[in-house]
Amino acid sequence: MILEGGCHCGAVRYRIEGDAITHALCHCSDCRRHAGAPMVGWTMYPIDALRITKGSPKVYASSEHGRRHFCGDCGTGLLYYNAHILPGIVDVQSATYDDPQAVPARVHIQVAERLSWMVKAHELPAFERYPPQ
Repeated sequence: MILEGGCHCGAVRYRIEGDAITHALCHCSDCRRHAGAPMVGWTMYPIDALRITKGSPKVYASSEHGRRHFCGDCGTGLLYYNAHILPGIVDVQSATYDDPQAVPARVHIQVAERLSWMVKAHELPAFERYPPQ
């Protein structure tokens, strides 16, 4: 499989060649705070499957071993590396793919830190665009 993606403004682009190891929806507080979202989708690949094709992401040491890569212009989170816990692996934020439906999510992780209201989020009312006024 070949996937391409990048940040919101287009300053950073990447290409992935190969199959995903897995696609996880992470509920940890670090991911939530960094993304400003209740969870973040991450797809794992061997490091050599990923190539940056445009720009150069900034790097933030979010923990002792964790390194979050993001666009320095628009702030979009893109990649995560942790050689201590995930040697040889790169996590790619799956919502940054040009086709974010290309790799379906397979698991929820870090649910010990999941926001309690996320357990039933799928049961909330849904609207095509906005709720009626």
